[in-house]
Amino acid sequence: MISESSSFVKGVVLGGAFCMLVTLLGHIKVGHGTKAHHHEHHHIQAPNKEDVLNLSEGERVELSKSIRVYCIILVKPKDLGHWAAARETWSKHCDKAEFYSSENVKVFDSVALNTNDMWVMMRKAYKITYEQYKDEFSWFFLAYPTTFAIIENLKYFLLKKDPSQPFYIGHTVKSGDLEYVDGEGGIVLSIESLRRLAHVFEDPDKCPEQGGMIWKLAEDKQLAICLKYTGVFAENAEDSEGKDVFNAKSIGALIKEAMSTHPQQVVDGCCSDMAITFSGLAPNHMHVMMYGVYRLRPYGHSYSDALVFLPPLGSDND
Repeated sequence: MISESSSFVKGVVLGGAFCMLVTLLGHIKVGHGTKAHHHEHHHIQAPNKEDVLNLSEGERVELSKSIRVYCIILVKPKDLGHWAAARETWSKHCDKAEFYSSENVKVFDSVALNTNDMWVMMRKAYKITYEQYKDEFSWFFLAYPTTFAIIENLKYFLLKKDPSQPFYIGHTVKSGDLEYVDGEGGIVLSIESLRRLAHVFEDPDKCPEQGGMIWKLAEDKQLAICLKYTGVFAENAEDSEGKDVFNAKSIGALIKEAMSTHPQQVVDGCCSDMAITFSGLAPNHMHVMMYGVYRLRPYGHSYSDALVFLPPLGSDND
């Protein structure tokens, strides 16, 4: 009897080990993608301010109007405080912003996705976005409710980028062989990348709706895997000085780090002056950011930016 029990336990252990091996091999296959696509990670930068100044007045006006951004914010009922803050602050500066919720919530308008799984939510949101807005917008920005975004800086960053090219932009992170854009800092896709993504969604072998048998990958990693199969790779966004513009941390956390690493240059060492996102903000901090970014101005300082990105009609908060 003891011998039979021991054999059973060994069988369970060996079976579990085999399942883990199969799952691991499956992820290795997906993570490497097709060998036809060779890519070395590179950084892409915002345009040089002098280049913009060399444009004619007509070219500047045309560029200001041509860059339109559709914003996707993924939310759950537990995020109501952040949801309300994002709705009342930065999202008003998107050319169109929609909240995609795990379920129907009566308090705010949203697109109900009827799932709690973040990867399934992301897939559904991107699929709906492509079907409804592929002919209306060229750039698509996805964020979580704890993210604060300065959309005008995003538009400036995208100024000389061609949306017919496959861009997948944000704050990149490396995990093993996989390079992905950290969802906490926000994810930007061009219309070409979104088109490819919508097509690979139809291939469950390359882009499954569910993760592995033993463990699940985070949704931002799953997205990178699916895009990698289509020849689209994560690219780190920086300003003209090489500083990150998509931040997966709050401004408070970044300043604290700078106080430790650059005590003589805290503000300069902290962040880019053309930063696009900060993450991990409490609802009240979003309103503080809104005041600091759009309302507070030091008297006597003039701002002579070459381009003006006007917020959509109804953005009455700045």
